[in-house]
Formats: sequence, C-alpha cells, structure tokens
Amino acid sequence: MRKDYSHPIEVTMDVVCGKWKGVILCHLQQSEVLRFGEIKKLLPNVSQKTLTLQLRELEADGLIDRRVYPEVPPKVEYSLTDYGRELEATLNLMSDWGKSHVEKVELNS
Repeated sequence: MRKDYSHPIEVTMDVVCGKWKGVILCHLQQSEVLRFGEIKKLLPNVSQKTLTLQLRELEADGLIDRRVYPEVPPKVEYSLTDYGRELEATLNLMSDWGKSHVEKVELNS
C-alpha cells in the first residue's frame, strides 16, 4: 500500500526510524552478519516480538536480507542489502548528530 507523503523526509523517517530500526541497521553495518540472538543481545531493552517486527519491516523494505539455513535448530542470519548499505552515510551522520546533541544537552544542564 502506497502512503501519501507531504515531504521526502517522511519516507525516510517511516522506513528507517522505527523505534529500533536505525540501531539495527547500525549494528549490521558494523558486523556485516548477525543472528537474531546476537541482535537481541545488542538491544537488551527490545522485546522479541518487537525485534521480529522491526526485522520483518526492514526486510520488506529491502534494507536487510534474511537468510535461513536448513538446520536444527534453525539458523537465521541478517545482513544489509546493497540497498541498505546506501544508508550508511546517513546513519553515520545521524549517529554523530546524536552524540553531539547529548554532549550539548549535558553541557547546558
């Protein structure tokens, strides 16, 4: 279903800025490939249900690849797609801005 957006930034925010999406993408950018349990350990405050939903949405938007291995127990790995890698510079800028903002707020407190 196509949504109507009044500005292109809305599209970016909708696709990348779910509660955990940006952080998931940053971790995949740093680690190349992560299993579900590894992502969960990196995000201890996220519920399993929410993490599953965020990963499915990122996969549906073509930003990450989900690879299932036919093993018992099942082995599932996540990685950035080439399309997802296009966000690396943007994610790095957002991360840098976040660090700067925290420092600025702490200085003003």
